[in-house]
Amino acid sequence: MPDGIHCLPIPTPFAVGRVNCYLVEDEPLTLVDTGPNSGTSLTRLERALAEHGHRVEDLRRIVLTHQHPDHIGLAQILVERSGAELCALDRLAPWLAGYAESMERDDAFAEAIMLRNGVPADVTSALRSVTRMARAWGGAATVTTPLSAGGELRFAGRTWTVHHRPGHSPSDTVFHDAERRQLMGGDHLIGHISSNPLVSRPLEGGEPQDRPRALMIYLDSLAATREMDVDLVWAGHGEPVRDHRTLIDERARLHERRAEKIAGLIAEQPRSAHEIATAMWGGIALTQAYLTLSEVLGHVDLLLDRGAVIEDVQDGVVRFAPA
Repeated sequence: MPDGIHCLPIPTPFAVGRVNCYLVEDEPLTLVDTGPNSGTSLTRLERALAEHGHRVEDLRRIVLTHQHPDHIGLAQILVERSGAELCALDRLAPWLAGYAESMERDDAFAEAIMLRNGVPADVTSALRSVTRMARAWGGAATVTTPLSAGGELRFAGRTWTVHHRPGHSPSDTVFHDAERRQLMGGDHLIGHISSNPLVSRPLEGGEPQDRPRALMIYLDSLAATREMDVDLVWAGHGEPVRDHRTLIDERARLHERRAEKIAGLIAEQPRSAHEIATAMWGGIALTQAYLTLSEVLGHVDLLLDRGAVIEDVQDGVVRFAPA
């Protein structure tokens, strides 16, 4: 791979499939993202490092792009074995240090969002149990080198500028190598699938009735990335992105089409976000319930922002109606 960056695809238990970790053969020897906390993933990572002549113990720096378990799960284990510094967005550090409590609060936030938007209580309760079990794929870690947005991460042979690009998660961080015109992008921009802007509890906390408008935040982040002069984006899943502006424009049009479709459903009759999701996709798998709800809420937020629809809260459930 060019400029000493090697993609290490690591298996995950999630529907997205393998996660791309990246070995940066520079000084310090660096790993970007870690894979989930599992013996299988660790074994595959050890094997991938060995294919490039390295061991876990050789790592001197580990960089995290965002808070999702497939990207942070092995972080503390690798740090303890290697003595590497752990670098992540400064705002993510407290969340990561208190991982179990952070996830509990995030799950409670998501449960309240689901109930407020019409997801039945039994579905919400069942999904909460599933997500509680899934926490084991992540884990707490101590960030030793907090990164500030706009700051720099220096190597012997390159410098990365740190940019906070929230939307897919509250902590999405990308790293820009201006000299090589490359971006280490995590899940901010993926070629073969559209990154789902999950409705997530803000890193500093927040109330469900004041939920962040994740899709609008994400579109703002994509617009900022579109203006960057890069030839290649190293993606968190799948192949590198080589024409980021065309892909971002395609994603913007996709979201417009989905918003128009949802506006049509609301025009037929007032609906909750869950009712909209059911109308669009029919029976929804339990594990996809929050993903689809986030998808609907993101596009409804676009319609709310334009004054095309209004919220009507009855008995604690939000329904959307034509303005």
